[in-house]
Amino acid sequence: MPEVLTAPLVLTGDQAVTSGAVVIGDRTVSWAGPAETLPGEYQGLPRADYPGSTIMPGLIDSHVHLGFDGGPNPAARMRGATDEQLLVLMLHSARELLGVGVTTARDLGARAYLDVVVRDAIAEGLARGPRMVVAASPVTVTGGHCWFMGGEADSEDDLRRLVRTHHKRGADLIKVMSTGGFMTTGSAPWHAQFTTAQLAVIVEEAKRVDKPVAAHAHGIEGIRRAVEAGVTTIEHCSFVTETNERRFDKALAARIAEREIFVCPTLSVNAPYIADLTGIKVGEHAKGLHEMGVRLIAGTDAGIDNVPHHQYLGGLRYLVTLGFRPEQVLAMATTEAAAALGVDAITGRLAAGYEADLIVVDGDPRTDIAVLGHLRRVIARGRDYVPDSGRFDVSAPGTPFASPEHRVDLRLLAEATRRRLTVRPGGTRRR
Repeated sequence: MPEVLTAPLVLTGDQAVTSGAVVIGDRTVSWAGPAETLPGEYQGLPRADYPGSTIMPGLIDSHVHLGFDGGPNPAARMRGATDEQLLVLMLHSARELLGVGVTTARDLGARAYLDVVVRDAIAEGLARGPRMVVAASPVTVTGGHCWFMGGEADSEDDLRRLVRTHHKRGADLIKVMSTGGFMTTGSAPWHAQFTTAQLAVIVEEAKRVDKPVAAHAHGIEGIRRAVEAGVTTIEHCSFVTETNERRFDKALAARIAEREIFVCPTLSVNAPYIADLTGIKVGEHAKGLHEMGVRLIAGTDAGIDNVPHHQYLGGLRYLVTLGFRPEQVLAMATTEAAAALGVDAITGRLAAGYEADLIVVDGDPRTDIAVLGHLRRVIARGRDYVPDSGRFDVSAPGTPFASPEHRVDLRLLAEATRRRLTVRPGGTRRR
């Protein structure tokens, strides 16, 4: 039912409106602007006033894995689950994201095209969750990072065939593992898995069917190859060396900016704890990338080891600790993310004709990003969402794991982190 929402502050994505109003129709925004200039045609609509609050676009998590459970060993759970069990988990993960104000999310790795099933179920109103942009199984070498999702391909013909199959089955984009990763036994995150020519084949074939390419890339050489191949986004972009150090490369960052490639540094609620445990200041390269002109987007890698889907806000808070202003972080989580995901014509802003994806929070997130955890209302595609618990499940400041079912012993996290980040001489991971 059409409705008028008012608040002392409305952030449209283009401007900040004091004493603002937003008119939502059955599915889209009909009007947004100063409440005093509300057109007469909307004056008689039901009205909801939110004193002391901010109305703003719904949040976007640009890097999630609905099929990972965010527990201590999500890869093992995925490998042991049937497709039916995994589908139930993914639907649950989607609801968790929506419950913390994430109204759009990009899933960058799922098996058996289950993410396509979830995306379509949400779009048809059969399930509740964010608008999903999905990549299906990530393209990886035989035995490479996340091979268990079913995206192994080696030859150029195999790479083209897999891209075409993903297109045929309904994927929105292509995800490629340009380097190894931390979650797969025998895979080194600094190792480049594909040549530049192979990556270029993937990009070329994806462009032919009008699909962007997201490249998982930790190691410097893998980042460089992805940039030269012309990918759309780089995930992580952590500049990892063979000794598992982080060495920011200014020349490479400048090339990323020059080619207008978005970077998702995938910073989560666990970043400060990992930094304390290992001495590695996770994500500090993000500030350098930004200063070089690279466009950054918010994404948490939700679902991986000890990163529950309901902890989206923790990643945004960490970006502020790195020196980003809250306004910059809000852009990364709304307008910039929408542009990177190719949905900026339908969401990420509050303007006439855009889908009614919005949140209402107590306070002003421009001065304190933490108020995004004080949700009063979540609306996705014009429909209110109330979490199963009857309240929005967002952690209190300083609490890394809010829900009892997701509370993680930080000693276990420390041990898991040390195993993942410890290397033997010669650059071989222990795990």
